[in-house]
Amino acid sequence: GINLDRAHQGIYTQLGVLYAKYKEDKLMEHIKLFWSRLNIPSLLTVCQQNQHWQAVVFLYTHYDQNDNAVNVMMDHSTEAWTHESFKEIIKKANNSDLFYRAVDFYLAEHPMLLNDLLLDLSDKLDHSRIVGVIRDRNRLELIQKYLLHVQRENLAAVNEAVNSLYLKEEDYKSLRESIDVYQTFDQIQLAQSIQDHELLEFRRISAYVYKMNKRWEQAIDISKKDEQWGDAMQTAAESKDQKLAEELLRFFVDNDFKECFAACLFTCYELIRPDVVMELAWRHNLMDFAMPYMIQSLRDYDNKLNTITDRLDRENKKKAEQEEAEKKLSEEQAASDAAYVQPLGAPLPIMAAPAGYHQGGGMGGGMGGGMGGGMGGGM
Repeated sequence: GINLDRAHQGIYTQLGVLYAKYKEDKLMEHIKLFWSRLNIPSLLTVCQQNQHWQAVVFLYTHYDQNDNAVNVMMDHSTEAWTHESFKEIIKKANNSDLFYRAVDFYLAEHPMLLNDLLLDLSDKLDHSRIVGVIRDRNRLELIQKYLLHVQRENLAAVNEAVNSLYLKEEDYKSLRESIDVYQTFDQIQLAQSIQDHELLEFRRISAYVYKMNKRWEQAIDISKKDEQWGDAMQTAAESKDQKLAEELLRFFVDNDFKECFAACLFTCYELIRPDVVMELAWRHNLMDFAMPYMIQSLRDYDNKLNTITDRLDRENKKKAEQEEAEKKLSEEQAASDAAYVQPLGAPLPIMAAPAGYHQGGGMGGGMGGGMGGGMGGGM
């Protein structure tokens, strides 16, 4: 009767109840075939009472109660848990606290699979909280792949966890790379923790971190202690501090490190004053080691002097040309003004006579002739 399309829901449900009570080997097959026709809450209750936890998980997931399914899998892991199904179901969980309960569960029962679980849930997790939970149990090495995967977010807790793992593994190359790329962490605390490390490379990293934080003197002191003269010179050069550079130079002189004296002059060339070099070289018989520096200094000063001289010559030439142009313009303006302005007391210029005007009675003759002729003709 259950194969009929019009079979009542109660038939499927009651058959499931009977399987749960009396024929357990048929229960899962029945549920998987007819779960959409079951009264799931009723069958869930019976399955829980009879401790059919695998069936309970299946029914919860098909009833959209994934949180309950996850809890059942953790509470009854021997029967209900499988790694792949657990990963799929917990991704659908609504309660984020289940993620952190799952971490505790995996630490206790399946520690070697924890890394895989965290990688699958990485988009949903608070990484700092995960690091705190795992660090409290001193099991960070179990989740190293996960930590490296999420380190791209540059979180302080994750960076410090990764660095501590590199330190524990004595992997100084990876530690140096991590420090260069991901700088969000307590850098001074790291430098202090490894400045007395038994391995030289970690002490060099300590000096490097101090240098990154502009603690020049501490970085140089560590390099001096380990006789890492190149690191000390580079730190002094990057500090741009004349006092530090000259103190390091005097340290090399006092300890008769002649080659280091010459190398320091090259590395810190822009910071060390020539008079200091000359004095130290003269007093300690180091002229041969100082001579390349002095030659270069003289050449630089000569270049600077020539540059200044050329600039002054150009400025003076430009100024002279400008003054000459202004003088010429002034003279031309004065000559132009003199051509149009009449000097005081000079005779007025004689103007040309108007047309028809004749000197010596020109106007009288003209008027007489005109009037006489006119009047005579009229009379």
